[in-house]
Amino acid sequence: MYDEIFAKEDPAKNNPRFWDELFLMKVNLEYLESKLESVNGEEVQRIQDNINSLFHHCVQALGEEHQIKVVNALQTLCALFRGVHQKNKSASGFDIINMLMGFDKAEQRMKDLMERLDSLLCGDSSESLKSLCLKLLLCLVTVTDNISQNTILEYVMINSIFEAILQILSDPSSRGQHGYDAVVLLALLVNYRKYESVNPYIVKLSIVDDEPTLDGMGVVLHQALTEYNRQYKDKEEENQGGFFSTLTSMVGSMFIADVDEKLSVQTNEAILLALYEAVHLNRNFITVLAQSHPEIDITVTPTTPTPTTPTTPLGTTPPSLDVMNNPELPLDPNLQTSNLLITFLKYASIVMQDTKDEHRLNSARLCLIILTCIAEDQYADAFLHDDNINFRVSLHKMPMRHRKKTPGKNIPSRPLVCAVLDLMVEFIVTHMMKEFPMDLYLRCVQIIHKLLCYQKKCRIRLHYTWRELWSAVINLLKFLLSNETALLAKHNIFHLALLVVNLFNMFITYGDTFLPTSNSYDELYYEIVRMHQVFDNLYCMVLRVSTNTGQWKEAASKVTHALVNIRAIINHFNPRIESYAAVNHISQLSEEQVLEVVRSNYDTLTLKLQDGLDQFERYSEQPKEAAFFKELVRSISLNVRKNVSLNTLSQDVLLKEFSTIS
Repeated sequence: MYDEIFAKEDPAKNNPRFWDELFLMKVNLEYLESKLESVNGEEVQRIQDNINSLFHHCVQALGEEHQIKVVNALQTLCALFRGVHQKNKSASGFDIINMLMGFDKAEQRMKDLMERLDSLLCGDSSESLKSLCLKLLLCLVTVTDNISQNTILEYVMINSIFEAILQILSDPSSRGQHGYDAVVLLALLVNYRKYESVNPYIVKLSIVDDEPTLDGMGVVLHQALTEYNRQYKDKEEENQGGFFSTLTSMVGSMFIADVDEKLSVQTNEAILLALYEAVHLNRNFITVLAQSHPEIDITVTPTTPTPTTPTTPLGTTPPSLDVMNNPELPLDPNLQTSNLLITFLKYASIVMQDTKDEHRLNSARLCLIILTCIAEDQYADAFLHDDNINFRVSLHKMPMRHRKKTPGKNIPSRPLVCAVLDLMVEFIVTHMMKEFPMDLYLRCVQIIHKLLCYQKKCRIRLHYTWRELWSAVINLLKFLLSNETALLAKHNIFHLALLVVNLFNMFITYGDTFLPTSNSYDELYYEIVRMHQVFDNLYCMVLRVSTNTGQWKEAASKVTHALVNIRAIINHFNPRIESYAAVNHISQLSEEQVLEVVRSNYDTLTLKLQDGLDQFERYSEQPKEAAFFKELVRSISLNVRKNVSLNTLSQDVLLKEFSTIS
């Protein structure tokens, strides 16, 4: 029957029941796609009417009561979209539309298609059919490498299925079955020509204020990230047991790289993109980050296999949502509650460990962009710093030669901002390497700065181990100095140095308003004086570069000016500490003795007031991040396309299900 469609004649000419019979038969996806791919240019013209007719009858069949016809029509449409695009990769969008449905009829055909898909998704049709509709839409959205070049999506913009997606997310039962596909579809649709025209999905997503819908989206994202974290934890435990672990501890850290390789679970950028779009576009979604869920290891497998989910690599599979559908959650007083933000921080702590591979680098960057949006949001900041809402957050840490692996059992319960700061410090300490991820470092330091600005503004005295942060960023300056030549060949290291120096300036100028105790302020001065050599070396370096003519002259001179108070502190306290040691005949002063000198010499210290320390540039996606998101969406599209291989849709299972219904 396919051969008849690919012949010149109208297949219904000799057999008026041709189309009826066609949709009663099992679709041969491979044959149909290969047929479409093998057609050459002239033949396309010859059989275009028949292809248009096939498309038209597929859309009509979606309205049939006979479920088998609907299943076969959905699968045929998938093959049509894929086959025509595969064959005509260089063709314009208009040519493809013309070949599929005829340009003059395209608007009506796509309107009918979208309306039928919408009613199938919102109606009481079977879960397998709804799943198949979403697979068709994912197939259509990802059929071109660059989503914005897929002209057919103009019709998906005009005939929106946004409400159908929201309905899936707001209903616990449909969310459990289709939530994952629904949020990925939404994330992709939001990225269609997002900078070139008004995208209705962006507009609609930004104004959703319906609580069950937003919560539903949060649950799906939370579950997908929890599943990833669980898979990683399982792999980690697998690697820690037995001979291999003993061997590694015997021969030191020779094998750390290999262990890391084994531990890499495939990242899930699609879910991260969905989380980003929700946080970035919708102010109301910020409240969802804080919704508490009991922390459950999701090891439950669905009781009935869902045939419509193809097998996918680790980390990309939609998780089983049975747990969230179960209203009887264990009411254990000792059970640690979690929320989307905590789960996201744990996820970030895993993907930010190893940024050598491109997918992980993209994931790490996206995690930091999401944290940037969170750090700029007043409501999120209030929640992060709320002293009444404390959590134990066990972040994953990179195995390193000079530190022992600490078990996460003794973690204190603290406001969530402490976990964000821990994550930033952990990244700063663990990524000083030859292939220096400058972009990620800049984002890390800016996130810390934004959190400090909030603490200063609201006078929040956070009980945090600030010394660890100071020590981490001083070591970062040390690294920049030691690798000046190699780094300058690729990066403007002065911009990063300026951000770090200004972090210290924030503490020096405003620390008395947000450091937990006066003792913390003394410790800040102690740390600056103790590590004065690093600041002295930095000053010499920036002075040298700023007095020579070169491309970094201006950038270096900004650092020179920013160092004025740090140098004043060092020049004020160092002679007094030396004189105290000489008078008391002590060669090596203890920390307490140095602190005593610091406390008794504050009065005579003169500092300059520096402007703008608590100001920052707010995050804006366009134009700075546009290229990153374009590439990210391309990579996600390719991955989704690979995973929506409809040949694995277990046709036999589907057909069996519907033949019993019929």
